[in-house]
Amino acid sequence: MDKLASLYAFTQVVEAGGFAAAARQMNVGRSAVNKLVIALENHLQVQLLHRSTRKVTPTPTGLAFYEKCVQILADLEEAELSASQLHGEPKGLLRVNAPMTFGRMQVAPLVAKFMAQYPQVQIQLTLEDRFVEAIAEGYDLVIRIAEPVESASLISHPLCETKLSLCAAPSYLERHGIPQSPRDLVHHNCLRYGPTGNTWHLVGPQGEVSVNVSGSFCANNGEALAIAAAAGLGIAQLPQFILDAAPWTEQLTVVLPEYNHRTLSTYALYPINRHLSTKVKLLCEFLQQHLAAADPSG
Repeated sequence: MDKLASLYAFTQVVEAGGFAAAARQMNVGRSAVNKLVIALENHLQVQLLHRSTRKVTPTPTGLAFYEKCVQILADLEEAELSASQLHGEPKGLLRVNAPMTFGRMQVAPLVAKFMAQYPQVQIQLTLEDRFVEAIAEGYDLVIRIAEPVESASLISHPLCETKLSLCAAPSYLERHGIPQSPRDLVHHNCLRYGPTGNTWHLVGPQGEVSVNVSGSFCANNGEALAIAAAAGLGIAQLPQFILDAAPWTEQLTVVLPEYNHRTLSTYALYPINRHLSTKVKLLCEFLQQHLAAADPSG
């Protein structure tokens, strides 16, 4: 039995959620992957995977073994790089996931610069606005604008802080008036981020103020909110990277500028077993350096 090949095949099946998907990622036949995993189970004399017609999931023993396997494979990669004196020149594939708008405006340009600096690295970038299971979905790095994640299996690496501003089109303010205080927002059409974004947090001379808002439009994408606000639909709470990058937001006016709006924190999340990976570490540091330098609120 080729132990290394079997370990790698097993980890790919767990991360891909099935033999066919793992085979596609490995560019081999499904039967070859199946044989490697069966050989591993026979060697260990334990069942590592629950197999069904819809999905393959690890058993409790298999999950614990998987965590050991990915650490072994990561250590092996580092050992190979060190032995070939390429420790400072990372190579190989990085699977990265980021939010749609932030990823398009901020991450994608920096990824291109990173790859120009480290030409032996390949990056598979996926942009989507949803909760991502980094380990189960096989991502090396997940970028999220949220509170830091408390997890025994993930490491949170802070990247930058982003200022939020309340904005509306002049045409909307002419029709509905300019709010003079946070309390006035309850009388306006507020464009919300997602169906649960009904509370806006502002910081003024008297401290933090929380306002329950409502409106006719919500979206799970900041750029969609900016488009709606620029069209005169209502007031939106928008991050600075959208206001800086999107030319149509020049039509927007900042509302309640005397209030400092709570900032958004951006984090890079990666599985704890990737903590020794040179390319993960370098990409995190690269993103942090360039995003912090570009953020006027940081």
